[in-house]
Amino acid sequence: MRHASFAAMMAAVALAIAACSGSTTPAPSTQPSALATTAAGSAVTIANFSFQPATMTVAAGTTVTWTNTDSAGHTVTADDGSFKSGTLASGATFSQTFATAGTFAYHCSIHSSMKATVIVK
Repeated sequence: MRHASFAAMMAAVALAIAACSGSTTPAPSTQPSALATTAAGSAVTIANFSFQPATMTVAAGTTVTWTNTDSAGHTVTADDGSFKSGTLASGATFSQTFATAGTFAYHCSIHSSMKATVIVK
C-alpha cells in the first residue's frame, strides 16, 4: 500500500510539472527573428586573408561591421574612396553605415588579393 501511494504521488507531481512547463514555455519559432537576421546579415569576418562573406546584400540604412580575426593587420577600403578603416589589428572592428542604394566594392589595401562587395538595396 505504501508503494502505491508513493507511485500515485510521483505520478501527480510529474503531471503537475508537465502541465506547468507546457503553459509557461512558448514553443520555439522555426522562423528566424528579424534581429537575428539583421545581426547576422550585417557582419563581415576577416579570416584567412579573406572577407567572409565576400558578397553581402543589405537594406539602405544598415550598418555593416567588419571584425579582423586574422593575426595580420588588414584594412577595409572602398574602391571608390567612400570609406576607409585604416589598419585593423587582430580583434579590431570597423563599422560603416550604408545610407543609399548601390554596389560598394572594397578591398584590403595591404593585401591586394582581398576583395569583396556590399550590395545595398
